Amino acid sequence: MKIIIIGIPDKDIGLSLEQISQIENARYFAGGNRHYELVKKYLPKNSEWTSITSPLSKVYTAISECPEPYIVFASGDPLFFGIGVSLRKKFPKAEILIYPYFNSLQTLAHKIGLSYGEYLTISLTGRPWCKFDKALILGEKYIGILTDRKNTPSSIAKRMLLYNYDNYIMHYGEHIGGKEEKIMELTLEQALTLDFKHPNCFFLEKTDNKIPQKGISELDFKPLLGRPKMITKLPIRLTTIALMYLNNYSTFWDIGSCTGSMAIDTKLHYPDLNITAFEKREESDAIINYNCQKFQTPGIKILIGDYMQIDKTKFNKPDAVFMGGYNREMENMLLDINKYLQKDGILAFNSVSERSKIRFINWCKENNYKLLHKQLIVIDTHNPITILIAKK
Repeated sequence: MKIIIIGIPDKDIGLSLEQISQIENARYFAGGNRHYELVKKYLPKNSEWTSITSPLSKVYTAISECPEPYIVFASGDPLFFGIGVSLRKKFPKAEILIYPYFNSLQTLAHKIGLSYGEYLTISLTGRPWCKFDKALILGEKYIGILTDRKNTPSSIAKRMLLYNYDNYIMHYGEHIGGKEEKIMELTLEQALTLDFKHPNCFFLEKTDNKIPQKGISELDFKPLLGRPKMITKLPIRLTTIALMYLNNYSTFWDIGSCTGSMAIDTKLHYPDLNITAFEKREESDAIINYNCQKFQTPGIKILIGDYMQIDKTKFNKPDAVFMGGYNREMENMLLDINKYLQKDGILAFNSVSERSKIRFINWCKENNYKLLHKQLIVIDTHNPITILIAKK
């Protein structure tokens, strides 16, 4: 099987003699509707065209059933978050020949004279927010963004402003290199109101050196009404996070999240983590959302309801869990956590009493968990807290 991928710009600038020769000797072609309009004059009269639309199963079938070399037209560089990456994964044994062109961000940078080498590139074309959220939390100064019809410049700007990332400007381009080309420098507020045309992309440039604050005082969180002390204190929170050693973990559950303090500080220290906050109190939904926005932590999933009653079978299984509350049924909750916690996963609990400490330790012994840390901490006039960390 041979696949030839030809990258083209958003306007007809001609093709090389080698590319034209490949086209003249082929019969089967694929590409988007825009690509067809740009290259149809080069196609042989007996050619067959397959439109590339999502999902890609139609074009995969056409290529797999083709007895001859198959030519695919792509935008810019096919290996820059493009169809070339998908085809390599789908047909790992195929002979693939690629003729790249400048990708859209490169072309935009050339138009505005931007030194784009320092920019972190993130694709939001059919992809989740996680890598973008991580870049913001880490305070990346330069970010290049690829968009789609859902994750538009305005929706991205709206999310940034919601979580208080207002310290960026946008270098924007649409239909770059084409007849309808538009290039602008925008504030995020300006980006909220504009009517953007697809395809487009943009660069984000930070206007200052501020980064989100790690290690947040419990006094700064919005508390549960009438329960200002129901929050994990800063020294306890940071010590617990440090003792969990979360560098190589991926999915974190905060059970009994209350105000979200543990989930938020964990996200700030480990932005790669996929974090879910479980909380029974309905009023905590607004409180956790408010605190996430205030302390710049997008991407934390909030689930309101009794943890024991929530269907968790479709969730990603955690490899790290913090049990912030157990509603008088510690052993039952621990057994439920054990059903989902992955092998070698980490389980943390902050005990406020000798009885709860003994119950947790005994449960760990009975269920073959290894107790890694038992750290007693006293803060001012508060009751002593024992931080317990165990490994499955």
